[in-house]
Amino acid sequence: MTTTARSKVNASDVEPNRRRGGDIRVTLSPRTVGSTSGFGGVLWLAPGEVVTEHYHPYSEEFLHVIAGELEMTMDGVPVRLAPDDSLIVPIGVRHRLVNIGNERAHVVFHLSPLAPRPDLGHVDTEQPAEPGAPNPDVGSAR
Repeated sequence: MTTTARSKVNASDVEPNRRRGGDIRVTLSPRTVGSTSGFGGVLWLAPGEVVTEHYHPYSEEFLHVIAGELEMTMDGVPVRLAPDDSLIVPIGVRHRLVNIGNERAHVVFHLSPLAPRPDLGHVDTEQPAEPGAPNPDVGSAR
């Protein structure tokens, strides 16, 4: 068993990923803490803001809403989410998240298992919100 020197990460210390929309911060990952089974972090979405549609060919995604009113569309079916709601997005399901409320939304997420390589983790099915924005990956399992 290996240990990592860093096991606690503050979201403010992580580069935001705005490529698909929102402010996504991957706090726990192979790159940040040496995780080997998945990665997770936090997301903030302004009212009306969207995380563009994509899917994960290798990972389930778990979401828990802290604040805000959201709608996750999964394979074309809308699911409304409110504070304290949790949702699983199964492997291979296209999904798109929209803040449908009047306040900034806050979500905690986790994806597992890891894709074989970081570049295989997400498949975009619509034009990313900011295609030229940096897209920091989660790193590779060690």
